Amino acid sequence: MNPKVLKQSLIIFILGLSSGLPLSLTGGTLQAWLKSSNIDLGTIGLFALVGLPYTWKFLWSPIIDRYSVVKVGRRKFWMLISQVLLVCLLMGMSFLNPENQMVLISVAAFLISFASATQDIVLDAWRREQLEPKTYAWANGLHVAGYLFSMRVLSGALALILSDFISWQQVYQIMAIIQGFGLIGALSVKEQSSQALIPATLQQAFWGPLKDFFSKQKAGIILAFIFLYKVGDNMAAHMSMPFYLEMGYSRTEVGAVIKILGWVGVALGSLLGGLAMQKLKMKTALVGFGALQMLSTAGFVVLALVSKDLILLSTVIGFENFSSGVGTAAFVTFIGLMTSKKFTATQYALLSSVMGIPRILISAPTGYLAQGVGWPLFFVVCTLVAIPGMLLVFKLPSINQDEMD
Repeated sequence: MNPKVLKQSLIIFILGLSSGLPLSLTGGTLQAWLKSSNIDLGTIGLFALVGLPYTWKFLWSPIIDRYSVVKVGRRKFWMLISQVLLVCLLMGMSFLNPENQMVLISVAAFLISFASATQDIVLDAWRREQLEPKTYAWANGLHVAGYLFSMRVLSGALALILSDFISWQQVYQIMAIIQGFGLIGALSVKEQSSQALIPATLQQAFWGPLKDFFSKQKAGIILAFIFLYKVGDNMAAHMSMPFYLEMGYSRTEVGAVIKILGWVGVALGSLLGGLAMQKLKMKTALVGFGALQMLSTAGFVVLALVSKDLILLSTVIGFENFSSGVGTAAFVTFIGLMTSKKFTATQYALLSSVMGIPRILISAPTGYLAQGVGWPLFFVVCTLVAIPGMLLVFKLPSINQDEMD
């Protein structure tokens, strides 16, 4: 690998780390903090709503498309702004206590999600605009590997293990410091910008992308597919942390075995998925990788029916994360291919917002569902709800990865 490609790959990986860190800190790791503070399952489930900015980010993405400090770079400017905000918000959240400051905790988590969603808008747009078609799928796999390493190992495993030895407040302070390393990646970004890609007005920045996307063949089917493809995976993942803890696994076991082993699986999956996407047809990849995701979700049914077993747990988690990695690599590549470089940030934000809706709105009541039907039936439901998304793959328009505009 030549030095230029190696440097770009390293930057993409570091930016993936920066993108993935906040999600656990407002998701699974925050759930563990709340569970440790004796907050009930229903309330923990409702905390999925703090992630609403991920589903509404297309509303402010036109501002990101339209305005920036040109000398810094349109994408680079917003990368730096969002990352500084994340560091400050995470540090501020570290001084709160769920036992008597739940409102402030929820507000802080919501604002972190907002800054994180803004960062995602910019990073997704930068990759789509700056990378060549032949390297786009691989770069997405690399980004996913960094994203999930940060989410599962750093703000997941490391945070959980540390929480057994230091306070949760100190854990979040360490995470805020780690988040600051994302600035290194942003400062290293090279951006070749074209004035022709910048909308002339804010109105054009908002309506132009929508008009362009909905003029596509089968635009409605594309949106329905993006909404449904990972819905079962998202539902299962949202309640996995309370599930592990209720099954008797300690936070250290969850951190050391589930999170770290899980990242090895997801890293292999995302990298191999990115490589496979250079050879496979898009629909073939989406069907094959989607089937793996369904099978891995069904593995949680087995876990819920047996007593605590670290070997079985490791097997199921390793396979689930591998399948999630290959599936996510294909999915984000598909979303990128559905965008136009004329309106990258807003269209990508719109499609990824649709992708995020199940993770937020549909996942919100999953705590009550798990309480009502029990863990085995809950994971059966998570497996079956993935079927409609799989069927929609066959209705998608033809896709050629070599024809990215």
